[in-house]
Amino acid sequence: MATVENYRQIVQKLLKDYSEIKASNEDVEAETIFDLAQDRYQVVHVGWSNKRRIYGCVLHLDIKDAKIWIQHDGTEGGIANELVEHGIPKHDIVLAFQSPFKRQFSGFAID
Repeated sequence: MATVENYRQIVQKLLKDYSEIKASNEDVEAETIFDLAQDRYQVVHVGWSNKRRIYGCVLHLDIKDAKIWIQHDGTEGGIANELVEHGIPKHDIVLAFQSPFKRQFSGFAID
């Protein structure tokens, strides 16, 4: 269980760091959404740009069965690589946004 708690801390820190990156439009904010009871974590953009509503998920990670499931990754470099840099082994990271068939070639966990 200590590992899962460590994963929670790393995920929350990384997503908090992403939420602090300023968008080019000051009327759009990055918000973190942490569901600690269900282990679901997101960063979303919310606001207005040129009279248009902006709302979209940038990152969505879940922790299930002691693994980090990346449901959506809208970052340039890839959050999976950052998780590895923070000491999380690839066999505990699932690229859930890829089909189960494709995951076997990713170098990360299949499920």
